[in-house]
Amino acid sequence: MAQKKKALITGITGQDGSYMADFLLAKGYEVHGLVRRSSSFNTGRIDHLYGGTVQETKDFFMHYGDLTDTNSLIHIIDKCRPDEVYHFGAQSHVRISFDIPESTAQITGVSTLKLLEALRIVSPKTKFYQASSSEMFGKAREIPQKETTPFYPRSPYGIAKVFAYWTAVNYREAYGMFACNGILFNHESPRRGENFVTRKITTGIAKILAGKQKKIYLGNLDAKRDWGYAPEYMDAAWRMLQQPEPDDYVIATGETHTVREFVEEAFRVAGIADWKNYIEVDPRYYRPAEVDVLIGDATKAKQKLGWEPKVKFKELAEIMVKADCKKQGIELKS
Repeated sequence: MAQKKKALITGITGQDGSYMADFLLAKGYEVHGLVRRSSSFNTGRIDHLYGGTVQETKDFFMHYGDLTDTNSLIHIIDKCRPDEVYHFGAQSHVRISFDIPESTAQITGVSTLKLLEALRIVSPKTKFYQASSSEMFGKAREIPQKETTPFYPRSPYGIAKVFAYWTAVNYREAYGMFACNGILFNHESPRRGENFVTRKITTGIAKILAGKQKKIYLGNLDAKRDWGYAPEYMDAAWRMLQQPEPDDYVIATGETHTVREFVEEAFRVAGIADWKNYIEVDPRYYRPAEVDVLIGDATKAKQKLGWEPKVKFKELAEIMVKADCKKQGIELKS
C-alpha cells in the first residue's frame, strides 16, 4: 500500500487554505495546517473537518505556529516532513496593508523567505507553492497580464508579494528547490472574508433582505477585476506541484468586470430592482494608489497544466448571493 502524501498548508483557516485542505483530503493526502495562536478561535472555515473543536483526525492535523518565527517553522516542518507546502498565510487585505505596511511586509513578504529557508535546512526536497497575486501587476504595463508582464505594485501588499515571488524564484534557481509561484487573480467564494468587496456586497444584500441592514458602503465602483471561483483555483495550485519541473503560472478567467457590474449582478440575483437605493460610495474605502484594471491570460496554465476555469462571473455572483442569503434564512429561487 502506497504511503499517503503529506501536505502542510499555511493560512489553513482562510478561504484558500480551507479549500485546499478539502481538496487534498479528497485526494487522500495527510493534511497538516499551520494556525496562529490567538485569544479567540478563527476556525469557522475548517470546522467541518474536525467537528468544530481543534482536535486531530487520522488525516488532518493542526499545528500552532508563527510565520514570523523561523524556529517555529523549522520545528513544524521537522515534525510533519511534508511532501508539499502550500503557503497561503498572509495579511491579504490590500486596503488594510496601507494602514499596517510593516506588518504586511513581514507576514506577507518575509514569511516566504523564512519558510523557504526552513525547508532548505530541514526538507529541501519538499515541493513549495507560493501564493502570488495579480496585485503584483498593479498599474499594469500590458493588458491582459501574463507571466512575462513586468510588475508594478501599488500597495504594501503588492510590494510584499513581489518580494515573496522573487524569493521563491531565487530559492528555485540558487538551491534547485521545487518552488512554484501561482499568480492568482481575484478568486471569491462564500468563504471569502466579509471585508473583501465581493463578500461585503453579498453579505450586505442578504442582510438588507433580512431587514438587518439598510445600506452597503463601498469605495471605487469603477475598478476592474478578473474574478474567479476559489475552489477551482486550488485545483490549479495543486497541479503546479505535480509537474516534472517547477514553474510560475497565471491563473485567471480572462474576463474583467467593474465593481459596479458585480453590484448590479448580485442585486439582480437577489431580485432587488434598483441597487442605487442601497449603495453609498464612502471615500474611506478608496486606496491611496488605485489598481484600475486587472485581467489575466491563463494560456500557459491551460497548455501545461490542463487547467481552465468553469465558473464565470454571473455564476460566481449567484453562488455567493445564494449562500449568504441562506445564512440569513432566506432561500432565493433559481
